[in-house]
Amino acid sequence: MTKKQSSPSNSPAPDNWDAQLRKGSLELAILASLWPEPLYGLGILRALRERGRIEVAEGTLYPILNRLRLDGLVVSEWRDAGTGHPRKYFTLTGPGRARTTAMVAAWHAFSMQMNEMLSPVHEKGTDHGSTD
Repeated sequence: MTKKQSSPSNSPAPDNWDAQLRKGSLELAILASLWPEPLYGLGILRALRERGRIEVAEGTLYPILNRLRLDGLVVSEWRDAGTGHPRKYFTLTGPGRARTTAMVAAWHAFSMQMNEMLSPVHEKGTDHGSTD
């Protein structure tokens, strides 16, 4: 059995790679947005946008929140916020805080490793030629 080699024509586009990277990080960003205080959906979207410059559609957010709720990492409750209609607030549970802490530690370790790996790419004025 031969292994098919990847060529530039069938490799994922950089935009697709970026989307996959964001998708893989979104759960951690949502959990982190809830760390300081319980938030309702729009509050989470604002926190992601303002604190992390991460734009997320509501259609993406709510399925993740539901999965986090089913996993016992967040709880939700309807609250009257004095706006005339109740809002569903999400709060980290004890296991949710523990998972967030573990994910942050893993993120820091991984990002340090990646930063070290990528440092030659960031070095200015270094051109070792290409291997086209």
